[in-house]
Order: sequence, then structure tokens, then C-alpha cells
Amino acid sequence: MAIPGGNVTGYPRDCHPGALIDITLPSILPPAMPTLEQRCQPIRVILADVDGVLTDGGIILDNEGVETKRFHARDGMGIRLWQKAGYTFGLITLRSSQIIKLRVAELGIELVRQGIEDKLLAMRQIVEELRLQPANVCYLGDDLPDWAPVRAAGLGVAVADACEDLRRAAQYVTRLPGGHGAVRETIELILKTQGRWEDLVGTYR
Repeated sequence: MAIPGGNVTGYPRDCHPGALIDITLPSILPPAMPTLEQRCQPIRVILADVDGVLTDGGIILDNEGVETKRFHARDGMGIRLWQKAGYTFGLITLRSSQIIKLRVAELGIELVRQGIEDKLLAMRQIVEELRLQPANVCYLGDDLPDWAPVRAAGLGVAVADACEDLRRAAQYVTRLPGGHGAVRETIELILKTQGRWEDLVGTYR
């Protein structure tokens, strides 16, 4: 059968059988997703939830309604190393607490948003204020209010004991649970991927 526009051999009328034909076909493959290493490289800001991320999620109230939270010392050290690298660490939390004010003052964290219901909006506002892009942000969470910012951040992280939906949405799930070094683990991951870790810890050796 003759091919429309060509002869019975299948070649175009003006093409020699030995010639190469450049046929460009539209790609039907989806674009490749960034690897974990590629996501870590541009990170300049880490934003995290508090309850269930910097703490184990437990909220202790005494008879007078005074709240107590438990923080992990190595998370604090990790945040200091992150700041020493010249980067920004911030908190976005649904609940408000005097304890958080005390902890952020101790660690020198200036970027704090308490009582936030729309965490995605808060993250976008921070990105705009810092004149960055979502790709420059790592967000750590543990529950459903963190789903949207985890999906929108350049690197979305769920702690090991996060709810299943958030673990499915994240690009990285920590080995350690919230309040037990998950923040430090994430900071080490990023700094080591960027080649910054050895220089930062060298001063302690």
C-alpha cells in the first residue's frame, strides 16, 4: 500500500533510501522528579511545626493550667549549627504558648508565627518577605495542618511518627520521631548534602 505523501517504500518522494530522516516526536514521558539530593541543595530556610516536631507531641497541664513541653537538646544544637551556616530557622504553629517564646529566645529564633491556622499562607508570606522561592524552603511537620506546606515546600519532611497522610505527602520521612532529634536529623541531612557539615562541626573537634 502506498503511504500518503510518499512512495511504496515508505520514504518521502524526495528522500534517498540511504538518507537519515529526522523525525521529532513529542515527549510523552512526565518530567523527572527531583532527587532528595537535588531538593536539599537550594534549601536556605527551615520552617517547622512545634508540637510533635520540636516536642514529642505531649502537652502536660498542671492543676493551675500551666503548660509544660519537652524539647530535645540535640535539636537545639542542630538549630544553632543551621544558624551558624548563615541560614534561617523559623516556627509556624497552630497553638500559642509562653514556653515557645522562652525556647525561641534561648535559641535566637526570630522567625516565629504562633496561632496560625493557615500554615501554607504563613509559609508563602515568609518566602515573600525573605525574597526567596518555595524551592529554598524545607518544612517539617507531623499532622494534617502541615500537609499543604509540606507539599508546597522545596523539601517537605514528615517526622517518623507523623500521621500516615503526611508521611505519604512528604519527600523525606525522618528515622527519628518528633521531639527525639528529628529536626537535628533533617538539618544534618541538608548540611551534609550541601557539603557544609564538616566545616561547621570542625570547630568542636
